[in-house]
Amino acid sequence: VFGVDTDAVQPVSVVEGKPITLQTDVDTVKEIIWRFGEQGIFIVLLDADQISYPRDIDDRFKGRVQLDKQTGSLTITNTTTTDSGFYEARITAGPK
Repeated sequence: VFGVDTDAVQPVSVVEGKPITLQTDVDTVKEIIWRFGEQGIFIVLLDADQISYPRDIDDRFKGRVQLDKQTGSLTITNTTTTDSGFYEARITAGPK
């Protein structure tokens, strides 16, 4: 099935200084938006193979996030305790 929209909310606890990867349940992502916390802080967007970070990206994530263009998995490096919380991925799966 192509063009499936899904939401994935993941509670995450981190070990300070260790990287963490948040997985998606899809093989191929057409579009994905990752957000953090109750306020829905925008972290990163993948659309048509283009990764975009908000100009005013929250300082806690600046320079520490990487996105897998195929699966939409998000990796956060050099974690701190403030990275613990809920992460939401809004996913459109299917061919690019």
